[in-house]
Amino acid sequence: MSRAADRSARRVARRAALSGSGPTGDDADSVARFPGARSGFGLLGEVLLVGILVSLVSLPVITLPAALAAGVRHLRRYLRAEDSALGWFWRDVRASLVGGIAVGAASPLLAAVLVLDIDLASTGVLPGGPVVAVVGCAGLAALVLVLFTAAGLWTPHLGWVGALRGAPRAIRDDPVGAAYLLATGVFAVVVTWQLAPLVVPALGCVALAIVAAPERPRRGS
Repeated sequence: MSRAADRSARRVARRAALSGSGPTGDDADSVARFPGARSGFGLLGEVLLVGILVSLVSLPVITLPAALAAGVRHLRRYLRAEDSALGWFWRDVRASLVGGIAVGAASPLLAAVLVLDIDLASTGVLPGGPVVAVVGCAGLAALVLVLFTAAGLWTPHLGWVGALRGAPRAIRDDPVGAAYLLATGVFAVVVTWQLAPLVVPALGCVALAIVAAPERPRRGS
């Protein structure tokens, strides 16, 4: 058999294994990591749905971490072809509100203090303004990373305390993934600033990034 024919046969076998219409082999490539994501259009629709759900739940602002955690878990179930009925999302919302409201109340206050410091540093009122601005920007980046990572780690069993404790280690162990999350956060802020209704798909993209960043193929893995 020629190389071209062999590659074609492998592709056919892989598609059959992924669809369930053919036998599955021991090759890791024959197993879909995210069987729920076979349809790109379906995935796009689910991301938009998650964006709508997260936006609705986070209207009071302080419920944003809880809404994001529930949205991440819903999207993860969808990608794994598990039961992704909306009832599970609302169960996660109720569970994540315990502790999530405290996180959601403290985060805007801390962000406001950092933004105020950056604004004052730009006016020259504060001594060492450039240093204050750098520290403020770094603080905002750290806040976003911790919130996104904790939302991805949160489970009803672990709770917010456990998720927040595990966030620094997760960030340290995967700095590239942290950079992806930070870039997604910047993207969400920019598109929302340009057009407010875009916050809906932006939040869906944030949830997708939180799910996908830790699961991406890594060199040496």
